[in-house]
Amino acid sequence: MDKDFLDEFIADRERQNSSFPLMVNRALLRREMARTLLERRRALGLSQAALAAVLETSQSTIARLEKGEGDIRLSTLERLAAALGGRISLEVIFSSELNNRPA
Repeated sequence: MDKDFLDEFIADRERQNSSFPLMVNRALLRREMARTLLERRRALGLSQAALAAVLETSQSTIARLEKGEGDIRLSTLERLAAALGGRISLEVIFSSELNNRPA
C-alpha cells in the first residue's frame, strides 16, 4: 500500500519526536473508545443527562468523555461501561509489538 499524507505527516513528526507514533496510537484508541461509548448510549436511548445521573456526575463530564477529551481514570471508565451494560477489557501491548498489529 502506498503511503498517504497521514503516513508522511506521522513519519515527519516522528523524526522530530520519536514518541509521536505512540501518542497518535493512544489518541486513536481514546477516540475509538469514546465513539463506542457514545454509540452505545445512543442505542440505549439515553441522554447524556440521564447517563450522568446514573453515574452521579455532570452532563458536561459525559460530553467530555464522549469527545475523548482528557485522560479518563480506569475506575471511571469501568463505571461508565457498566452503566451502559458493558465491561472493560484491557490488553498490554509492548512498543515492539505495535508495528506488527493489524490496523
